[in-house]
Amino acid sequence: MWGSMLLALGTGLVIGVVFQTLRIPSPAPPFLGLLGLLGMFLGQRLVPWIKVWLDHRGQ
Repeated sequence: MWGSMLLALGTGLVIGVVFQTLRIPSPAPPFLGLLGLLGMFLGQRLVPWIKVWLDHRGQ
């Protein structure tokens, strides 16, 4: 998992340097869009934990 995250971060950094060097405007979403993506990511991570918690609570 960490390998994928580091690969994605590294790729993003390289693309950012290329875009800045070529003076290409970034296609990244505005800050609120990034917050929405963070919420989606956290929601996906929470569901398995909630399921486990409910299973242990029901026993």
